[in-house]
Amino acid sequence: MKRFLLAAAVSLLTATSAMAQTVYLVRHAEKADAGADPALSEAGQARAAALAAMLADVHPGHIFTSPLQRTRLTAAPTAAFHSVTVEPISLDGGGAAHVAAIAERVRALPEDAVVLIVGHSNTVPPIARALGYAEAADMPECEYDRMTTLHLMGDTAAHGQVTRYGAPTTCP
Repeated sequence: MKRFLLAAAVSLLTATSAMAQTVYLVRHAEKADAGADPALSEAGQARAAALAAMLADVHPGHIFTSPLQRTRLTAAPTAAFHSVTVEPISLDGGGAAHVAAIAERVRALPEDAVVLIVGHSNTVPPIARALGYAEAADMPECEYDRMTTLHLMGDTAAHGQVTRYGAPTTCP
């Protein structure tokens, strides 16, 4: 019996130490126009729906966006599907402060949290780097289909992967 309890305790400790946060980072979907705070175009609405379909089985418990409507609208179908409230993170203090605030919020979550972050072409790569994924490449303005998935253990991205979702985007 003692051996069984010891084996169970070791198994539990091993499983706990192997848990990692999973973070999905995407840029907002295609914009409708060039205004200060544009909504999504039809292509953007389709991409937001594709994001929800892509994440249907991963059950994000936390969704962070900027306060701009294109990020919130991109996250909305996923949030509705999983009954999760979108949490906009302020842009006060500029891009670096926004990136730091999101990284701080993610790190404060439980070690088994699943998170979706919807940002901008100039914030998604810095957020990935702030979370320990040094390989995060800059994102051109014309790219909308990149999804970066990180598995975080402590302050390090133990694993990072870039995939594509929705209709492919082409950049010149």
